[in-house]
Amino acid sequence: MSRTTAPLSDSACRSARPTDHAYKLFDGDGLYLLVQPNGRKGWRLRYVKPDGREGLTSFGSYPVVGLADARNKRLEVKRMLAKGIDPIETKHQAKTQAAIKGRTFESAALDWHKAMSAKWAPGHAKTVLSRLKTHVFPLIGARSIVDLDTHDLMQPLEAIQKRGTIDVALRVQNYLQSIMREAKRARQIAANPASDLEGLIKAPRVIHRPALPLSRLPELQERIDTYRGRALTRLTVMLSLHVFVRSSELRFARWSEFDLKRGTWEIPDTRPALDGVPFSTRGTKMAGDIHLVPLSPQAVTLLEQIHALTGKFDLVFAGDAKPWKPMSENTVNSALRKMGYDTKTEICGHGFRSMAFSALIESGLWSETAIERQMSHKERNNVRAAYIHKAEFIEERRLIMNRWSRYLEANRQEHVTPHEFANQTGTNVTRLKAKSRLRE
Repeated sequence: MSRTTAPLSDSACRSARPTDHAYKLFDGDGLYLLVQPNGRKGWRLRYVKPDGREGLTSFGSYPVVGLADARNKRLEVKRMLAKGIDPIETKHQAKTQAAIKGRTFESAALDWHKAMSAKWAPGHAKTVLSRLKTHVFPLIGARSIVDLDTHDLMQPLEAIQKRGTIDVALRVQNYLQSIMREAKRARQIAANPASDLEGLIKAPRVIHRPALPLSRLPELQERIDTYRGRALTRLTVMLSLHVFVRSSELRFARWSEFDLKRGTWEIPDTRPALDGVPFSTRGTKMAGDIHLVPLSPQAVTLLEQIHALTGKFDLVFAGDAKPWKPMSENTVNSALRKMGYDTKTEICGHGFRSMAFSALIESGLWSETAIERQMSHKERNNVRAAYIHKAEFIEERRLIMNRWSRYLEANRQEHVTPHEFANQTGTNVTRLKAKSRLRE
């Protein structure tokens, strides 16, 4: 009578300790976990080849490859055998073909990058290539792509993690998974070892940008008005409050983007590069689209005052010592700190967006879609995003921007809630909204 093997459990795999000699923990049907004297644990599978000979293959290291993953790989091998395919022979053939073609990981990655660059903005393509050259190629670039296993792909990711740049590690992990996925589709490798990288790096906790409660708007505007620093800085902070765009959208703005007579600001997705200024090509986050910002009369007035200071330059928010470079990315937050605010817990420049969004939603006067569009939030539906035009909801969005500026004016002396302000002006706004929709 044949002996039945009890399946392994995750706890048994985790608790297995090394001894003086290697030993095996069997899961059944040829799969076992080999525990080495140095503490390493790896999955092995014994199987019968289509020609009747015995075969042995490995599935990677534990715990990178968990028990469930190893069982899935065992099932994949069994399916290949049922079709008369030897998984080891298939791997050897792929290795031979790759060797003939000279397929190192770097060559495969560069081909992948070239194909993907057609879909990316130039700045993003440059960043991806720079990360590969800095973090990946020095470690595994010269290796044959068919020789790489999950442990090899972990090396650059672990090196990046040790430097504390978790966000970069996550992005590089995505590159590796995409490169190896394309290599498998092209039959350059028989299996994708990058699929087991999933979950290796934990995304950092999202830190929400601090924003003042709307009840403190009178206090905030008074502190901005009485700010004794550079005049351009004071005007920039106030304008940022009125237009609530992202910091890079504001900081790298050029005068050519504005039409003050029509009251419009068109933010491109990519701007001309500035020599010696990192990320100066940044525009709106909505790739391939222009973000149109209707300017309220109050915003136009502020821009006219700014034009008197920097109108002779290309940059709207020109630096003090070097006007061909933009003001520092810390200018707005530094000014807020000088006004007495803690930019980590009370309010930061990005928090103006949250304040505006809260007030506009709370008013109940506007469609959430129009508000989201004015916030320049990315459309999650890719099909719908393809049909979004820069001027979608433009009439309603102009009303939104005008009303937000009027709401700020109403909150200069004492606080008025968005609901109270909506009731004061709701009838007129509703009539204007109806007219704008009829024109659409």
